[in-house]
Amino acid sequence: MVALATGQVAAHDRNKPGLDDWYRSLQSGKGPCCGGPSEDATHLDELQWRSKGDGYEVFVEGQWLEVPPPAIVPVPNKDGRALVWLYHYDGKPVVRCFLPGMLT
Repeated sequence: MVALATGQVAAHDRNKPGLDDWYRSLQSGKGPCCGGPSEDATHLDELQWRSKGDGYEVFVEGQWLEVPPPAIVPVPNKDGRALVWLYHYDGKPVVRCFLPGMLT
């Protein structure tokens, strides 16, 4: 079994301060992605997200979650890495926003 690490990041990546306004502008069909400290993004590596049919799945909190179509952020990814924003409903993670990364 391989342990996969995700990196919780602030809504703005300190290593890429030139993208702060871009991070703040991100929205999906479910609303703004960056809305405060409890709504930080998680960077995903290439093994933690995948295409599935016409959509995507992400591996977070030890499980694969389907990304609902309205949660997909419809803009080019200036960061390059896949980003996911979650919230919890009845103790279960739910994808609020997902921005696919660059596949290599």
